[in-house]
Amino acid sequence: MEQWSAGAVARMLGISPTTLRTWDRRYGLGPDTREEGRHRRYSPADVTRLRRMLELTAQGMAPAAAATIALGSSPPARSRAGGGPKALAVGGSAEGRGFARAAARLDAPLMRALVLELVEQRGVVDAWESVLAPFLVALGERVITRGRGVEVEHLATASVLDALRGTATVALSGRLPVLLACAPDEQHTLPVDVLAAALAERGCASRNLGARVPAGALLDAAELLSPGSVMLWAHERSLAEAAPVAELLARGHAVLVGGAGWNEVPAGARRLWTLGEAVEAVLELNRS
Repeated sequence: MEQWSAGAVARMLGISPTTLRTWDRRYGLGPDTREEGRHRRYSPADVTRLRRMLELTAQGMAPAAAATIALGSSPPARSRAGGGPKALAVGGSAEGRGFARAAARLDAPLMRALVLELVEQRGVVDAWESVLAPFLVALGERVITRGRGVEVEHLATASVLDALRGTATVALSGRLPVLLACAPDEQHTLPVDVLAAALAERGCASRNLGARVPAGALLDAAELLSPGSVMLWAHERSLAEAAPVAELLARGHAVLVGGAGWNEVPAGARRLWTLGEAVEAVLELNRS
């Protein structure tokens, strides 16, 4: 059976060896077998788990929850009986089951109402990390593996966006705390929309430039608004590399980055892993 060194796996997956070591130490995502006196060697099964970890974190799931699924503690949706959207309520919560049933019926008004109710009860961060993100990730996997359910995925995502965008308005008083944007050509806006809603819940205003923000446009917006920080999202390495992080830092901006694309973070920028961590980082920089 073919096996690879940690360095080879890091290059294969486009992540840093430091990230590999961190995931091994924190979450147990290391090689299944280790031989005393020899370097660690990763098997194809080990690499498959790491790929799953990258997919889940790219969708915005917290690393600890993603690792639990990647390690097999929560079976993938395709292995469960039934296989329909109703079976994708990760975590077994009543809220998750209700949202899954509404999604299966393409009931956008009900999905929006359920998201608003969930946020009111749990708050944005817990609602996202415990219910919504796991459901959307599992649903996305089902679409990829079975080639069906795109309409459910699109409408569920749109319903979450519609609900959260309605909660993300905070009157600006004084300096803008944070400017949110996706890297150039990055089309996944949901993570920054969720962050905007989570910040609004804490009384923190933001400006969200959305998807596919050209480097020049982002620099112009940062110069005009002079925010307390700039938060950039990218789910792939090639997209992250096109973002003007160095230019923002050179102009004196505090830069935060999130998403699986940031394997090597430029010196001076701060890599964020979870929604809760991102909220606290923005609030901390706004206070300083």
